[in-house]
Amino acid sequence: MLPVLQLGPFALQVPGMVLLASIWLGLQLSESRADKRQVNSENIGNLVLVTLLAALLGARIGYALRFPQAFLEHPSGLISLNPGLLGPWAASAAALLGALVFAQRKDMSLWPSLDALSPLFASLSLGLTLSSAASGQGYGAPAQLPWAIQLWGASRHPSQIYEALAAVLILLVVLRRGKKEAAPGVLFMDLVIYSAGARLLLEAFRAESHLLPNGWRIEQMLAWLILAAAFWARHQRLRLAS
Repeated sequence: MLPVLQLGPFALQVPGMVLLASIWLGLQLSESRADKRQVNSENIGNLVLVTLLAALLGARIGYALRFPQAFLEHPSGLISLNPGLLGPWAASAAALLGALVFAQRKDMSLWPSLDALSPLFASLSLGLTLSSAASGQGYGAPAQLPWAIQLWGASRHPSQIYEALAAVLILLVVLRRGKKEAAPGVLFMDLVIYSAGARLLLEAFRAESHLLPNGWRIEQMLAWLILAAAFWARHQRLRLAS
């Protein structure tokens, strides 16, 4: 865990830095491959910028609407850099809306754009995993194995390492698959399939899973649903292209 990196008088939030680095890397990879998907690379960069700005604005507005009294007492909190003052659901909704509006205005085709953005999504997945590890989240279940690590007073699966290795492998596969011709949307669906499959397998090693009363893990059930939907959508894309 390394939530804060102290450099002299500066305290740097490591999780946030990791996320920004993953977005930058993914954007470079996506822009460099956009032309092959008949997508304007400049539009890809602007789409990501608009999406990020919409997410930040929506996240802060969403949090302010949930806790208005806090911001009425301290209005400066509206421009605070504290990531704890952000609403994740509002951020997701605003990001999606911003991306859809921009893509429609620029007449960006859905499936080629998703294919072009697949390296960014894969890189962001790796960034989220490393960010979670830096903040101490996503730790593993107790285990007595030669490679177990000591964390929170117990020997545990290094689940954060498992997930990081899986994310790196998925990113490499996506970059390699991106060199091959395929029907529009297939590369993105492959990414969804790889990611859902990894979540399905690796969730079993985590200690923080959300459980239903019967003991089933919610994340694994969602992964099964996403896998089924992604395989169906992939088949449809290939059928339409044939």
